[in-house]
Amino acid sequence: MHVMGRIWFMGLGIALVGCLSGAPVFAADKPIEDGSKIMITSPKDGDKVSDSFDLKYELTKGSQAAHAHVFLDDQYQKGFSGAFKGVSRGTHQITVKGATKDHALVTATHSITVDVQ
Repeated sequence: MHVMGRIWFMGLGIALVGCLSGAPVFAADKPIEDGSKIMITSPKDGDKVSDSFDLKYELTKGSQAAHAHVFLDDQYQKGFSGAFKGVSRGTHQITVKGATKDHALVTATHSITVDVQ
C-alpha cells in the first residue's frame, strides 16, 4: 500500500504541474493592454499591389511592447523582413500586432486588405 500511495502522489504532482504549466498558455491567449499603438502606413487599406511589396508600419511602444508580429491572411510571418514576395493574386488581409519581448501579444493591432494584381 505504501508504494501505491507514492505512485498516486506522484501522479497527482504530475497532474498539478501539467495544470500549472498550462496556465500561462491561457493567459497568453488574451492580449495585454499596455497602451501601445500600431498603424500600417504602407500600403493603404484597399490598395492594389504587385505580388512583391514592402510593408511599413509604426509601433508606438507602451509599457510592454517591444516589437511587432506580421500576419498574412491570419498566418504568422516568422522572421518577416519588411517585404512580401510572391504573394498570390487576389485579396489578402495583412495584420500587424504588437508583442512583448517574450512574444506575448499586446492589444495594439491594425489590419488592412490589399488586392494583389
